[in-house]
Amino acid sequence: MSILAHIGLGANLGAARETVQAALKDLAAEPGIELVKVAPLYSSAPIDSSGPNYINTVASIHTSLSPEQLLTALQRLELVHGRERPYVNAPRTLDLDLLLYDDITLNTPMLTIPHPRMHLRAFVLQPLRDIAGNLTLSQGSLDALLAQCSDQGLTPLP
Repeated sequence: MSILAHIGLGANLGAARETVQAALKDLAAEPGIELVKVAPLYSSAPIDSSGPNYINTVASIHTSLSPEQLLTALQRLELVHGRERPYVNAPRTLDLDLLLYDDITLNTPMLTIPHPRMHLRAFVLQPLRDIAGNLTLSQGSLDALLAQCSDQGLTPLP
């Protein structure tokens, strides 16, 4: 397991906090995935979406899976937790996003890495900073990008 990847987790339907915590356990139990670090949980208002506030975090993993295999595993876990996709940005029981996969850049119909909107989302940037603070994205440092998202409500959870 030599590839370091970062996964964004979020939920805003049902028992969102419990679902995110269960998904972390499920992620750690997946063959080819070793959970390395998990950021604290945050609550955030939906962006380009609706419904109740989201519970969000980011996990870093080591994986032996290819990016496409990892995405397939993440989508399967979403389904296990009741994810439906009735329309774009619909509220969800669980959302698992492949944010970063080592230093790889990929743009296929199936997958874009780095995640194309992560630099615009405080609910991704803050937990990512918590576990990988020295990381710099192509758009800038996590601190600089977070400053640009300072109007997005983000509340740390106990």
